[in-house]
Amino acid sequence: MKINIIAIKNIARCAALSGAAGLFCQYSAAAIPIQHWTQASGARIYLVESPAIPMLDVQIDFDAGARRDPADKAGLASATASLLEKGVAARAAVGGGASQPALDENALGEAWADLGASFDSGAGADRMSFSLRTLTDPLLLDKAVALAARQIGEPSFPDNIWQRMRQKIIASLKESYTRPGSVAGRAYSKAVYGNHPYGYETTEASVARISIADMRAFYAAGVVACRARISLVGAVTRAQADAIAQRLLSRLPQVPCSGLAAAPVVPEVAALTQAEQKVIPFDSAQAQVLFGQPGYKRNDPAFFTMLVGNYILGGGGFVSRLTNEVREKRGLTYGAYSGFSPGLHAGAFTVSLQTRPDQAGQALDVARKVVSDFVATGPTEQELKAAKDNLTGGFALLIDSNRKLLGNIANIAWNDLPLNYLDTWTQQIDKVTVADIRTAFAARLQPEKMVTVILGGTP
Repeated sequence: MKINIIAIKNIARCAALSGAAGLFCQYSAAAIPIQHWTQASGARIYLVESPAIPMLDVQIDFDAGARRDPADKAGLASATASLLEKGVAARAAVGGGASQPALDENALGEAWADLGASFDSGAGADRMSFSLRTLTDPLLLDKAVALAARQIGEPSFPDNIWQRMRQKIIASLKESYTRPGSVAGRAYSKAVYGNHPYGYETTEASVARISIADMRAFYAAGVVACRARISLVGAVTRAQADAIAQRLLSRLPQVPCSGLAAAPVVPEVAALTQAEQKVIPFDSAQAQVLFGQPGYKRNDPAFFTMLVGNYILGGGGFVSRLTNEVREKRGLTYGAYSGFSPGLHAGAFTVSLQTRPDQAGQALDVARKVVSDFVATGPTEQELKAAKDNLTGGFALLIDSNRKLLGNIANIAWNDLPLNYLDTWTQQIDKVTVADIRTAFAARLQPEKMVTVILGGTP
């Protein structure tokens, strides 16, 4: 009989936990029952019922991230999401119901505190997201959902708050120009992404161009009820979840997607055609070194292969090749790392390290050789086994709370992943081979065409 050592390790870890952590740890050894349906409006709902704790976590995602920013108004999505938390408009009485007064940011904060609940909004590269956390006591839940619906559907976009926020954003941008990591990161992003929206830089000028009218238009175009992806984890039934989802979207315009124009197509990230190196003078105790290229999209069929391979190359911390070669063997840096950032478009593959300015060139040469050798030959069987053990052994920690599980469910919802994605996660890791990694990395990375940014050091 074959014994599953990883399963035994996970069961032992679960046995040591209690409460929510113990509950969700059990999901690593059993199927996670994700329910999915599409409402008549077109909104897509994903639910995991978790009755052990009287709490509900919700995430709502829309295709209104920074990739939708106009080139000359970079930062619009982020600014819009931030202002959503600063007030809701007054609502006149409808259908015999009572009118509701406007709420400014202070009143909103007090209202959420009184409910013992929280509501947040934010925008990343691909999506604008709203998150709600509340207890499921019927009275508290009802009020929390009603308030969240107002923030989603009736934001006031107060201009006086935006003027204040804009000055803070500009001050923050100016301060970031003094930080070597920020300066290097901007230069690197531009070199990798070129004119793609992933590479747009938020500047003082772009923020100055953003108006309240721009925010309202951006919000109306992107935050559309029929295109919502809603993920829920908590002590609610399917019927309750469906009603909650409807209420959360109820104050947005109820227009069927069939009656809407398709969202503009965002082009793909262009492949690099040749190597480029940018040296930025900067008075800093440590040189910042970044090199890489566009990587792959989140829906790439080799996702798990690339995940395991990168863990071996530079994503596994002290057990990675980059750390071993650059730090352990040569003492050139405290750490050297690699990572992919896949999204709706090809996110960057990046190798990063910091070192003494006079060692930048040597550290860069070593790191480049590590990457080139890995792309050419792949990992050893011993490296692969260690990576699999570490990744699968740590899987339970990815879903050991409502909030972590919600993030994974939202990932499934947003990226159209199969509902058994989490159930088969460790199996997908386990079946990766050395040949798979070698083939996938060779097809997706071209070390001879990567861009390099060196800040504060000499090549």
